[in-house]
Amino acid sequence: MIKGMTPIFAALAAFAISLLLGPATIKQLERLKLGQQVREDGPATHLGKSGTPTMGGLLIIAVVVISVLIFSPLSHNVTIMLFSTLGFAVIGFIDDFLKVAARRSLGLRAREKLVGQFGVAILVAFYAAARVGTDLLIPFSRQTVSLPLFLYLPFTVLVIVGAANAVNFTDGVDGLAAGSGAVAAGALGLAAHFLGYPDLTLFAGSLFGACLGFSWFNASPAQVFMGDIGSLGLGASLATLAVLTKTPLFLLIIGGLFVIETLSVIVQVLYFKLSGRRFFKMAPLHHHFELLGWAESKVTIRFTLISLVFALIGLLAILW
Repeated sequence: MIKGMTPIFAALAAFAISLLLGPATIKQLERLKLGQQVREDGPATHLGKSGTPTMGGLLIIAVVVISVLIFSPLSHNVTIMLFSTLGFAVIGFIDDFLKVAARRSLGLRAREKLVGQFGVAILVAFYAAARVGTDLLIPFSRQTVSLPLFLYLPFTVLVIVGAANAVNFTDGVDGLAAGSGAVAAGALGLAAHFLGYPDLTLFAGSLFGACLGFSWFNASPAQVFMGDIGSLGLGASLATLAVLTKTPLFLLIIGGLFVIETLSVIVQVLYFKLSGRRFFKMAPLHHHFELLGWAESKVTIRFTLISLVFALIGLLAILW
């Protein structure tokens, strides 16, 4: 009984550690003057957030690592989870550091970021193909589809890179990325449990608790932002959990909110190139609703509820 409850203990520990380390982390970020630079073309209500400490995603990553090391032996799956999470977090850290410390407004160039992301994702994809296999579970079915290696590798790489950047797009209003990330981590943890991956269930539990703990400080008005170090690391964690449990097709459902946010950016860019006009008032989608007059807290709560609905549908697709 106790062994089966270990992921719950890991989640509770991650939450508690976040609350303990959060104030000191925020103070240190303030001391280092790592303040967020707010876009002037964004919602006017965001201008007052300029200077709020960013790179707080360091707290999420550190807490996940601590909780996992306390409660789980380093299995092959856990090791690759840490590699993927830390790899993308390092890329996010460099990007954040260049933005706020080196005052390079755009941080890493897009090509530089993608090279790093694809490099980490390719290594994870090769590991998954060799260790887990190239078959994928099909939603709402007990069936699997086995992809040839030449299709599995690019598909897996795109899932990981796409998910990391999708969470990055979603990180635009207080509490949204952390809250919806916690929902997705919880759903993927349950999926891992149902499918018989105890080590990955524990990792997901740690990620769930860390996201909840970070939300305590990131709730509106945010005391700290997660930055790219948090959003890229979180997105990569979610995607790698899906890859190692053979459920990347389910991630499209469980992470439905992230998919919608990403599609809103794609639609905005394509529509503007074709017509010279904007389809949304602003992309990603959460900013569109802010500019329609929704309070930031309302956007966060409603979008998080939407993410919860998607997560429930994703779990239903697994249990069907």
